Amino acid sequence: MTVSVRFLPVDISVDVRKGQTILDAAIQAGIHLNASCGGAGVCGKCRIILDEGEVESPKTQFISDSEYAAGVRQACISTVQSNVTVHLPPEAALDSKTLNLLATSKNAYRTIQDFGLAKLIEENRLNPPTQKLRVKVTPPSIQDQSSDVSRLLRALAEQHNVHNVLVDIEVIRKLPQTLRKNDFEVTAVVAFAPRLEHQRVHLVSVESGDRSDHNYHVAVDVGTTTVWGALMNVTTGEVMAEHGEYNSQIGYGEDVISRINYASRPGGLQKMQELVVSNINSIIEVLLRKSKVSIHDITRINLAGNTTMTQLLLGVDPQYIRLRPYVPTANYFPPVRAANLGIGVPRDVLAVVFPAIASYVGGDIVSGVVGSGVHRSEKLTLFIDLGTNGEIVVGNKDWMVCAACSAGPAFEGGGIKHGMRASLGAIEEILIHPQTYEPMLVTVGKSKPRGICGSGLINTVAAMLRTGIINEKGKFDPDLPTDRIRKNDVCFEFVLASGQNTQTGEDIVLTEIDIDNLIRAKGAMFAGYLTLLEGVGLTMEDLEQVVIAGGFGYHINLENAITIGLLPELDLDRFVFVGNGALLGAKMASLSNEVRIDVKETVSRITNFELSETPRYMDHYVASMFLPHTEQKYFPKVYKMLGERPQTAHVQP
Repeated sequence: MTVSVRFLPVDISVDVRKGQTILDAAIQAGIHLNASCGGAGVCGKCRIILDEGEVESPKTQFISDSEYAAGVRQACISTVQSNVTVHLPPEAALDSKTLNLLATSKNAYRTIQDFGLAKLIEENRLNPPTQKLRVKVTPPSIQDQSSDVSRLLRALAEQHNVHNVLVDIEVIRKLPQTLRKNDFEVTAVVAFAPRLEHQRVHLVSVESGDRSDHNYHVAVDVGTTTVWGALMNVTTGEVMAEHGEYNSQIGYGEDVISRINYASRPGGLQKMQELVVSNINSIIEVLLRKSKVSIHDITRINLAGNTTMTQLLLGVDPQYIRLRPYVPTANYFPPVRAANLGIGVPRDVLAVVFPAIASYVGGDIVSGVVGSGVHRSEKLTLFIDLGTNGEIVVGNKDWMVCAACSAGPAFEGGGIKHGMRASLGAIEEILIHPQTYEPMLVTVGKSKPRGICGSGLINTVAAMLRTGIINEKGKFDPDLPTDRIRKNDVCFEFVLASGQNTQTGEDIVLTEIDIDNLIRAKGAMFAGYLTLLEGVGLTMEDLEQVVIAGGFGYHINLENAITIGLLPELDLDRFVFVGNGALLGAKMASLSNEVRIDVKETVSRITNFELSETPRYMDHYVASMFLPHTEQKYFPKVYKMLGERPQTAHVQP
């Protein structure tokens, strides 16, 4: 028996089986609900309001008696018994339109997005791994009764110097008709190995007529939070279109550990795989529509993701990634037919995934390092990918070391009372008057505020530290002459926006607990930098370049990130932004086999540090639990600024 679930205010309805949860219905409808615990019912974040209909839902500790009476329920443990209408919380409005509007950098600092792509094109180094070759085959005759395959291979050798060809069985099946459809003129789709010595060329498809100029690859970044895709014309190097969506797996957990846990349940791995494949299919559909390209002209898909996302996409059990000694199933995976994964492209399209380094340093980091050129740079570089699982690489063309830091979700608005992702209404910029302590807020879309995103959190804490609203421990000064600082049930908080000025009708506040979560996240990252550098006998002053990757890093304010101790205090001209490094590397791999060689060599060159097994990491972490740091030597300019704060500020010891 099926019943209908209607979601307001988006007015989307889906049919589900009776007994399924509202969370299942939301995921089916493409609606995000914050289920950080993976649907186990133990975090209390996937709250909805039941307007009409019947659900079975126990009352939990996360919902008060008055809220329960008003219809508040947890979506993950509320099973649908009849047609129902539910009202979504504001944070459920994660639309891809906003995500794509935010995909441009606001930084005035150096940005090298697509730098590597431009160099490939300028230097005429396009050598795509899958190519389309026009071939004129000699028709058979009584005098020449060679097989169709033999004469096609002979023509490839004579006209394109392509030898040692492995012919796919599906090519053989359709070859007779394809050859004769257009007077023995065909386009051979051949996949070249990165190095041709002693390796066969793979003939993956044949097309009737000359289609050699219709060759497109799809590059995909399979992220924990978002999935991004780009359609590449590999003949010209042109990026035809880009599009991103929120990863549908979010409904079963914000972080990789939650998803690994869910994948361990019966049917969980299949569900995780289907969800991310649905995102990839949706993205490909948009890319083709935007560029007016036929799906039959796609010849390859390059995928870069962290280790967990890669294994979930391929349907490989990831549970041992989180269990000591933390090993992935494989670092390298062979190419696979994309259609076998459920990706809606022709069967001859191969999907190739970037190799991983370790359980928590995956193909996305390899792709970012190669895409940003760190692997070929003389400069000693600190490469940072900021996110829930912050990854760090230190080194240059000669050597590299890497590590992963469990920074938590604070950088993406998670674990914050009024935190949200960077969508419409998220507070992203703030100025605070040094005498009146009144804030001036700027939100995404310039609309009424409904929460605060990760970059806004950093900017707010930095502004509060500069004005003396908080001290170096992240505690508010309740003696300041402002009524914006108040005490809640457990700690002090600061009112960023009063209810009459917000979309939700509730005060938007920043609490001391929120600030503590940010301090823990930035502390984990900074301790990681120090541990890696110390492990190779270097210091912060030795760094010649800091490369910042990731969507969050693309919008970060450098000065504010340094002020709170998230980034090292270096001259600003040493910082470089690459945006989505994983997607950049995947795009470059679509255009050149040289890049694929670089990928393999880069993986072999990087040594992984397991920070949880490195005693000095915890020492550095504890020392980083301060704004900006307990040791002033790392932030002399910030401490000089703090010493010059207005004397009216009352800073608690």
